[in-house]
Amino acid sequence: MVAPSKVLFCHQTWQLETTIQFVDTHQNFCDVVVDSTPFHPVSHIWPDHPADKGTLATRTQQYEVNECLVGAIELSSMTLYVDKAIPVKRDAEGWVFVVVHRLAREAELAIGQTVLLTVDKPYQQSLSRGHSAGHIASLALNKVLAESYWRKDADRRDGLGSYDFNSYAQELSVVSAECCFDRYRLGKTLKKRGLNTADVLANLNDIESRVNQQLAQWLAMPTDVEMKLEGPYLTSSRYWQCQLDGVNVVMPCGGTHINSTAEVSAMRVELQAIESMYIEMHTHVIDQ
Repeated sequence: MVAPSKVLFCHQTWQLETTIQFVDTHQNFCDVVVDSTPFHPVSHIWPDHPADKGTLATRTQQYEVNECLVGAIELSSMTLYVDKAIPVKRDAEGWVFVVVHRLAREAELAIGQTVLLTVDKPYQQSLSRGHSAGHIASLALNKVLAESYWRKDADRRDGLGSYDFNSYAQELSVVSAECCFDRYRLGKTLKKRGLNTADVLANLNDIESRVNQQLAQWLAMPTDVEMKLEGPYLTSSRYWQCQLDGVNVVMPCGGTHINSTAEVSAMRVELQAIESMYIEMHTHVIDQ
């Protein structure tokens, strides 16, 4: 019986000896499921954080992990569904969710075999810096907008108590090495909620400057970043936590992150208006 994947990508673990639970060989690739893994897979629901890179090694062979994906196995048929093909929600009865390590077709592996998984540590850490920078930048943007650009109370507030523009308007988020890209939609609904969207667009350069000032203030006082885990499994809830302005900010997040804001010596945000409906925020980690 295949068990749900235990994950260690929030435990500063980049190498792990583990046991193969399931192998699914196709014409052009081979999908491997192990009992525990340090690899972070790209989410099939909100694919903002890229998959880790690295290798899977036996005693005699080493294989590149070409992709790392989320999978779900139907226990009654022992059928593996991967990424967008997954037909059920997490924790569905009769299913287990697993991390899928996709290798080249010629990989020769067997259930029960012990293998060594090694994650590309520098690459994962560059994504972690980019992802945490994106969270911190979103809080700074929320704070700046809350100070001057909402004409009435909004129902949603972030962990600092600011009106949660990020939650209301975010349509896309993409993490990359030392960077995070976010796209926000300034639609009629957001305007009805109380955001002065015309003023935001007119004053975008000033907003950008104030966001960067806020980021510099926060980074001048390094603070811990922690991941709170509600379980060891891929489907267990995970939360990003960081102390800012003396407040413990908590966000649900399934990605990998830094341990301290000291790992990010500086950040820069660039805001761009796209026509009259969208704002794009490019958050860059600099001086690494």
